[in-house]
Amino acid sequence: MKRGTKPQPLLIKQLHGNPHDHALPSEVPEGIGELWAPPDYFNDEQRAQWDYALENAPPGLLTATDREILVTWCLAAVVRARAAREIDRLGLVVKTKDGNAIQNPFLPILNRQALIMMRCGAEMGFSPSARMALGQAAEEGAGGGRYIGGARTAGRKSALDQYLDEKPDRLNS
Repeated sequence: MKRGTKPQPLLIKQLHGNPHDHALPSEVPEGIGELWAPPDYFNDEQRAQWDYALENAPPGLLTATDREILVTWCLAAVVRARAAREIDRLGLVVKTKDGNAIQNPFLPILNRQALIMMRCGAEMGFSPSARMALGQAAEEGAGGGRYIGGARTAGRKSALDQYLDEKPDRLNS
């Protein structure tokens, strides 16, 4: 079993910059192809999750090579939503046919799917810490736009940048 920190994709290393001037690998197997269509076996609910994920994924990060991670995330999201609806309908505690109170059997399903979503989401940049890591390295381009993963965000500012622009700097008063 390997020890140490988990390797990061070259794109993320490039986004973070190279503060210690370590040589970045020149030939790293990167994902290829474009993700666009969900698998044929997806139903409408799963397709909606697929579309949501592609619309909200960090630009330039997901490729066709990442398809199965995204498929797993979509399936887990749909199963988790169904389990949540059943928990809302039945409650956290249900009674057996003998009258004994037990935990709703959909609760472990909901929890397991949430863990799957978190793991897959972290791999795809869907967690707050992954987004923060991507956002730290966004460089200001000419004209005020930011470049994230090779895509320009057309001059959009983060909520923090907007707040700082509107608030006077109290430290330099």
